[in-house]
Amino acid sequence: MAKKAKKIKMKTHSGAKKRLFVTGTGKIRHYRSGHGHKLEHKGHARRRRLRQDTAINKVYAKEIRTLIPYKK
Repeated sequence: MAKKAKKIKMKTHSGAKKRLFVTGTGKIRHYRSGHGHKLEHKGHARRRRLRQDTAINKVYAKEIRTLIPYKK
């Protein structure tokens, strides 16, 4: 009796799963860098802008979807 070949599951990139998220419409979003520390040197408008998340560039979206295959 021949053994049945198992399908290999893709592993999710652990760094990507912490930093990226998928919206309800399927867009990939991330939080902006530069909002972790040394905020006293940055202006109020800049800090407000850094708080918001932003969409991933469409050029990289296909590549990033391979890093997070099971996030819907």
